[in-house]
Order: sequence, then structure tokens, then C-alpha cells
Amino acid sequence: MLDVRRLRLLHELKIRGTLAEVADAMQYSPSSVSQQLTLLEKEAGVELLRKAGRRVQLTPQAEILVAHTAALLETLERAETELAASLSMVTGTVRLAVFQSAALALLPDFLTIMRQEYPEVRVEMTQREPETALYETWARDFDLVVAEQYPGHAAPHHSGLDRVTLTSDAIRLATPPVGLGGETVSTLADTASMPWVMEPRGAASRHWAEQACRSAGFEPDVRYETADLQAQIRLIESGNAVALMPDLVWTGRSRTVQLLDLPALPKRTVFTSTRTAGRIHPATAACREVLERVAATQQQDAEQQADAD
Repeated sequence: MLDVRRLRLLHELKIRGTLAEVADAMQYSPSSVSQQLTLLEKEAGVELLRKAGRRVQLTPQAEILVAHTAALLETLERAETELAASLSMVTGTVRLAVFQSAALALLPDFLTIMRQEYPEVRVEMTQREPETALYETWARDFDLVVAEQYPGHAAPHHSGLDRVTLTSDAIRLATPPVGLGGETVSTLADTASMPWVMEPRGAASRHWAEQACRSAGFEPDVRYETADLQAQIRLIESGNAVALMPDLVWTGRSRTVQLLDLPALPKRTVFTSTRTAGRIHPATAACREVLERVAATQQQDAEQQADAD
């Protein structure tokens, strides 16, 4: 009988690529991972790993085991989920990955409600960029992820992950209250000669913002790069930059910059994603339901504020 724990290590090696990364993910030492995989080779009676420079490469026989292990892990997760669902109390730990603006807007109310209504559920939150978080949820590093998708820029899809829309928010041009250098800004094209702040290259928001500027007829002068949206807001408030900002960043705080609508009124979609094998786990389902409740309440408040303005 093949050892499931050793099969899991082989599966992790397929996903992560190196023994060091497997060791880090599984909280083993690299030498221990190597020893366990050597024992798995003896159990299987075939060669599973070959040297490829400084790395190791899976053999065709190892690939067969990895495919079966993936199915086995999914079956085990479904069993754990059904077992948890059979209990009268919602308990367990939910590892949540979330990007910054969603964390700032949703997490305070979400955690308060979870603590009040589900005191036996432990929520562990880590801030991650959506593309990375989706992959890591597929790889079982997280149980639930809050991710985003910009218009015309599809977020990555991973087999075995579902996707449920949480909310959407408008993306607007954010400029200093009195304009940069006293200049009047009424359209995106008016910012062609102004300094911009954007997230680092590779982020979906950066790609979308650059494309929006190019569609308006200019290449943005990106002088400042930061993934911290609070830092971006400070640069705009102080008259040093302009940016494209999603409305969610203003949840719980006053709008201290000038916000201008863009053509076609683009909106960003915020969604949750989890592995289909574990989506009915009571603790995960509870987190999802509370997130949806908080998002709906905030959306209603935002609409009422817009009507008042």
C-alpha cells in the first residue's frame, strides 16, 4: 500500500517545482522531503525522480501517481467536508486570502460578524495579490480567496475552483482636489502630461490602467509604483499624482480627492473562489455568506450616499 503522506509530497513537488518549496509549504526540512520520496520510490518499485541540473524531474510513472493523488486528495477533502457538515456546530479554521482594498473595506465588519455568530470558527487572513491567491487556493494553501477581475481582463481560471460574484465597484479617475499645478481635469485625456501612480507591473489593475490611458490617446507617465492603495491616495491628496481607483477603497473613509467618471462607466468585479471539493464545508460556507452580507450592505450604503450627493 502506497503511503498517502508521501504521495502528497510527490503531488506538491509537481505543483511547486523544487524540494525546497515543498519543504517550506509542508513545514518539513528539504532532507526529510527527499528521504520520504526515496521511500515512496521503494514502495512503488519504480523510479519517480530524475536529476535535471540542480532540480529534480518527475518520471512518467511519477506523473501517473500524481494524477491519482490529485483525485485522492479531492476525495479526502470531500469526506472531511461531509463529516464537518454532519455536526450541529460550525467549527474549524478557514485560511482566507484577500487583496488590499477588499481587506480594508470588507474585513472589519466581516470579522466582527464571524466572531459574534460563529465563535468556534477561526479565520486566518493573509493579504495576497489575486492572481497569486487563486493559484495558492488551488494548491491548497488557502481555503477561500477574495479576488478581483477588471473589465476585459479575465482573472486566471484553475480547474477545481468555483467562482461566485461578491460585488462590483466603479473605477474612476482620481485627481487632487484642486488639480495638479492648478490644471483643470475633466477627462482622462487631460492627465496625459501629469505624473501617475500605479501598482507594480504584472498586476491586473496596472495592465488595465495602462490600456485605458492608451485608449485615451497617451502613454501614462508612471513615476510612482506601489501596491499600497493608501499610499496612492496620499500621493493624490497631496497633489503629486493621479490614478484610476476602484470605489471600494473609499469604504469607511471620506473621499478626499476629485473623482471623475470614465467613458462607459467601467466596473471591477470582486468575487470569492474556493475548491469545489470543499465549498460546502460549514466554516467556509459561513465565511462566504457573511462576506456576501457585508458586501451587500456596503453596496446599499454606497448607493444611498450617491443618491444623497
